[in-house]
Amino acid sequence: MIDFNLVAAPGVTADCDEQQLIEALGAVLDEAGIERESDDVSVDVRLVDEAESADLNGRFRDKPYATNVLSFPADARLPGFFALGDLVICMPVVEKEAAAQGKTVAAHLLHMVVHGGFHLLGFDHIGDDEAEIMEAAERRVMARLGYADPYAQ
Repeated sequence: MIDFNLVAAPGVTADCDEQQLIEALGAVLDEAGIERESDDVSVDVRLVDEAESADLNGRFRDKPYATNVLSFPADARLPGFFALGDLVICMPVVEKEAAAQGKTVAAHLLHMVVHGGFHLLGFDHIGDDEAEIMEAAERRVMARLGYADPYAQ
């Protein structure tokens, strides 16, 4: 079971189907080979504005500007329970990126949950080799969910 806690900051909205976001996270876990039949997996997602995103990005990454998604891995495992961590998604950035990329906001938000979910599991894209592995996994998950390649131009 996935314990998915979605919270929006005051004034932030997202027209999304929470069940699709849960399914996306489940697909990430499946792709990564995480056994979830025996464990409850917990993740918190907070939708924020640009000011909160910039504050968090500045404090935790020394990059004082708003970004699409921040991930804060917990990686806390107890018998029968796996706290994956927290995702912070900046809806104004997601909306701008979706428009620029010709995607729906819902599709791009779903991709941010997938992308952030892989970060929570330790995937990264700092080097080219890491980026190829992570992006290929994201493409497979998005295709499995019925969406186009999120990196196609």
